[in-house]
Amino acid sequence: MKFGPGKSSARRKSRKAHFTAHSTAKRKIMSASLSPELRKKYNVRSVPIRKDDEVKVVRGTYKNRDGKVTQVYRKKYVIHIERIHREKNNGATVNLGIHPSKVIITKLHLDPDRKTLLARKNRANKGDKPGKFTEDDVAMGELD
Repeated sequence: MKFGPGKSSARRKSRKAHFTAHSTAKRKIMSASLSPELRKKYNVRSVPIRKDDEVKVVRGTYKNRDGKVTQVYRKKYVIHIERIHREKNNGATVNLGIHPSKVIITKLHLDPDRKTLLARKNRANKGDKPGKFTEDDVAMGELD
């Protein structure tokens, strides 16, 4: 369903926007859900995936396999996970790409930027938005 006049609901335009998106837009598209424990701890549903996160595959051939993210391949919209690879005919091993929507993050690699992201996305703090007035503020203003 289309809500804004700046967006198109045409399939070919949506696909073009998806596949020609710039790297920062792809980062957001390549988000993964958090595990129930992390979801409860940080009060956040999903975050963009990054290298060194530990993930568990929840869909596909490699379901229930877990490992550390070794590479986030934005050009192909896939991530590479350690110990998930296949052997080619010549004996070389190649990493298999898995889409981030098919994994859940079980352990976050936290750095200062990631901590601020989690604090900003925390849904418990959504009530106290700066610059917003509550009904109590309005009532107190009428008393003056």
